[in-house]
Amino acid sequence: MVRFYVKILKTPIDNRMNHLQKSLSPLLLWSIGVGNVISGMYFGWNLGLEKGGTYGMAIATGLVIVMYVCFSYSYAELACAIPKAGGGFDYANKAFGKNIGFITGLAQLFIFLFGPPAIAIGIGTNLNLVFPSISITAFTFIAYFIFTLINIVGVKVAARIELMVTIFAILGIVFFAGITLPHFSVDNLQKNGSLGGFSGMFAAIPFAIWFFLGIEGLANVAEESENPQKDLSNGFSRAIITLIILCFLTFVASIGYAGWESVVYTPTGQISDSPLSLVLESIFTKNHLIYQLIIWVSLLGLIASFHGLILAGGRATLEFARYGYGPKLLSLVNEKYKTPANALIFNSLVGILAILSGKTGQIITIAVFGAITMYALSMASLLKLRQSEPNLKRPFRVPLYPILPILALIINIFCFVAMAVYNVLLVEIFIGVLAFSFLAFKIIYKK
Repeated sequence: MVRFYVKILKTPIDNRMNHLQKSLSPLLLWSIGVGNVISGMYFGWNLGLEKGGTYGMAIATGLVIVMYVCFSYSYAELACAIPKAGGGFDYANKAFGKNIGFITGLAQLFIFLFGPPAIAIGIGTNLNLVFPSISITAFTFIAYFIFTLINIVGVKVAARIELMVTIFAILGIVFFAGITLPHFSVDNLQKNGSLGGFSGMFAAIPFAIWFFLGIEGLANVAEESENPQKDLSNGFSRAIITLIILCFLTFVASIGYAGWESVVYTPTGQISDSPLSLVLESIFTKNHLIYQLIIWVSLLGLIASFHGLILAGGRATLEFARYGYGPKLLSLVNEKYKTPANALIFNSLVGILAILSGKTGQIITIAVFGAITMYALSMASLLKLRQSEPNLKRPFRVPLYPILPILALIINIFCFVAMAVYNVLLVEIFIGVLAFSFLAFKIIYKK
């Protein structure tokens, strides 16, 4: 793996044509938007049930859905007006200048640096069940190598693979719902429905966000869209509608079968972050064809999000470095493949280090803190640009302005505060890293 990385870094860089290849169709954009997120349907979200029960998790999820609808349409306006690989970083940089731009860009990198390692651990865990002789860590390394290589070879190849695995992952959720919904009972939804009151609902928020975390990565492939001013708004709209439907199906089909406890606790009382497999184990034996099929399809769901976040993350790191906010080496496009190879390799190395820490839950929470911060600053950027740059060409305008971006901003602030209350140490680490990095940026950038 190390030899591969060194070889790519030594490949000539075209400094005169430092641009990304435009090859993403509307269908591929939709698959990236959905694929970035869909792993959240297959694992992790059910841990919020242990915090707030069915009602607490449902309220948290409803609040998060409102936030993501408002955010997605608002973010689409920014992506169409400023179709650049940096996403939220570029918008904040234009609206508020380099200081807020740096903080927004760094918060965004938290999503793309720490989201994939958490998913990679999920991939490794699933594969380890099938091939127990190979360790989970080994599988995560292999996953990083394969999908970093795919993204280096070309965005069109990467996007086509994303489309394929995303479609299979969607069909997997529909198939799962078809199996469990005939056994649905309202009584199961109400069984021990409230847990911890408002406190439980607040604690469930990070896991509700995990349902949708990653859709923002669609903006980071704007430069590679065939027609970004037209296609990005459609991509966001279709992706968020698809994800809301899948979220509802997953939530109701899982809990409605036997209650929320059946999708959180194993028969031995251990907490599991794989809700669909827990439900299937109560219906079929582990050797049953349908059980095996859903398990493998769930693996495709994890791969779709892992692959999609790697794809978007490479672009975010590239753009961050283009402005001189990171090492110049990361800002260059590979001459042979026209992809951000160096940025992709850097991200994979950081991800591998995160995996070695062994702190999966903390990795997810840090990624969510980064997402919420970036979302809030992006909404503030939209409001600022409407005032400071009224003549900026906006092929798509968010409906019901300014209600949607303001509502998204308020909910983001609320979610950040709620998460901070229940994750004091992690929020201190997150803010500390931002503060230290900002001070270093001020000193180095000035020089």
